[in-house]
Amino acid sequence: MRIIAGIAGGLQLESPEGEDVRPTYDRVKEAWFSSLQPRLRGARVLDAFAGSGALGLEAKSRGAAEVVCVEQDAEAAALIERNIEHTGLDVSLVVGSVPSVLTGLFAGREFDVVLLDPPYRIDPDDLTAVLAAVADVTAVGGQVWLEAATHGPDPVWPATLRLERSRRYGSTTLHTAVREEPA
Repeated sequence: MRIIAGIAGGLQLESPEGEDVRPTYDRVKEAWFSSLQPRLRGARVLDAFAGSGALGLEAKSRGAAEVVCVEQDAEAAALIERNIEHTGLDVSLVVGSVPSVLTGLFAGREFDVVLLDPPYRIDPDDLTAVLAAVADVTAVGGQVWLEAATHGPDPVWPATLRLERSRRYGSTTLHTAVREEPA
């Protein structure tokens, strides 16, 4: 696993181990960031369910002004810290459950881009709650990117997040939604 482009392009990242781990493939990451590139310069980015921190580090390498990674697992958080140190990129890490951090620590904050890569086995009701919390921390006009299992249930988007597109990459589907003004 590596950073694909930007000031840290080409640097290798440490990968988590285990059967339950599913790092984002370079092909999928390239697709995300090819579409995201015009929005990244100066953006505030949230990488939730950060895992190795690869998505947040890629965003920072490509010009995001602020990147915050959120990870609940202590081992994964330690891995993210090592990857941050290795790259020398200014990325923040918050250790805690995504729903708690979004509704607590981040209440009242706004991000321009939110990257979500939850476990494919996440309970659909839990994902719905996460998406509702994400809507509250996404700036109007901001984008939410969700990586999900192609053959899993379709995500239930809150009214303020309008699904723009879904694109399949084998067993992975990338969903892109935009935050709209509340009605």
